[in-house]
Amino acid sequence: MRNFLSDKVTQIQPSGIRKFFDIVSEMKDAISLGVGEPDFETPWHIRDEGIYAFEKGRTFYTSNSGLLPLRQEISKYIQRTQGVKYSPANEILVTVGGSEAIDIALRALLNDGDEVIIPQPSYVSYAPCSYLAGGENVIINLKAENEFRLTPEELENAITEKTKILILPYPNNPTGAIMEKSDLEKIAKIIIEHDIFVISDEIYSELTYKGQHVSIISLEGMKERTLLINGFSKSYAMTGWRLGYCCGPDWLIRQMTKIHQYAIMCAPTISQYAAVEALKNGDDDVKMMRESYNQRRRFLIDAFKKMGLECFEPYGAFYVFPCIKEFGMTSEEFATKFLQEEKVAAVPGTAFGDSGEGYLRISYAYSLEKLKIAMERLERFVNKLRK
Repeated sequence: MRNFLSDKVTQIQPSGIRKFFDIVSEMKDAISLGVGEPDFETPWHIRDEGIYAFEKGRTFYTSNSGLLPLRQEISKYIQRTQGVKYSPANEILVTVGGSEAIDIALRALLNDGDEVIIPQPSYVSYAPCSYLAGGENVIINLKAENEFRLTPEELENAITEKTKILILPYPNNPTGAIMEKSDLEKIAKIIIEHDIFVISDEIYSELTYKGQHVSIISLEGMKERTLLINGFSKSYAMTGWRLGYCCGPDWLIRQMTKIHQYAIMCAPTISQYAAVEALKNGDDDVKMMRESYNQRRRFLIDAFKKMGLECFEPYGAFYVFPCIKEFGMTSEEFATKFLQEEKVAAVPGTAFGDSGEGYLRISYAYSLEKLKIAMERLERFVNKLRK
């Protein structure tokens, strides 16, 4: 029998995040700091709205674009946080998580051979989705000395006549890096000059610990050339509800909606009703979770300092990215040995691109109690390596 599989699919490597998660799930007394999922339960008033929708039999398809009341609330949310107005009628699409939005955006925008600039380390799905859509990936290796921010020089050097899209992944997974307004203004100037489109993944926008998150859409000339991606998984602890959204120019949303129609039909209906409640009355929940994450963030940075482990201070998301280059091991070797000897799972930096070599991603979407135990084990582990 001949090989029926797609060459493109078989050439893609599995996610490096799940490997260590699968191992630790079968290991007694192990602590996993590997998965980027809030340890908070979805707030009760949001769950209640989902339960109410279920009890009322609201289990039918919504429109392809999503419930109009939800799109209206998304529009209000973007306007009050970024000062930018999107039309609920034709500039907003509700998706199955932010991941679907990334996938269908790239499919809607790319022709074979178009170049996509991807700063790394960054979320694992950008490069595979671009590749599957026919894009040619151009990787910018971000640097710790720049706090893993994208610099104007790095962007300028990556642009060619084939450049079509820049993916802007801030606040960043895995580094926790952010881009402030002054950073974005320099980037925006280059984007406009070279006529590039931006996919701005802002799923961690509410988890910013240095002022308020600024989106590139708020800068002059950028709304019309940017697709904003966000969702409910991280901010509202709604990962399993599988709900995201994107906002962009109507010419793009219209084409993305066609792909969404054929592949998905609509995002989960009950999740959409719950999300309306989240946007209307969830600000206090977000504030509480952000304050808790910030406490954990500060604890980890202090713990790294005490054990002499180099780590720049991240101001976004719920990840830290300590450097382990001093030990002369690859990230994969370090993470594997750490798991085997101390029963703590973290993700090798290389899971997020080659520039992640020499780093480890540690999530602090876990209780402070677990983090304290994990840091005790990490300190013991690095002290052994230094002997």
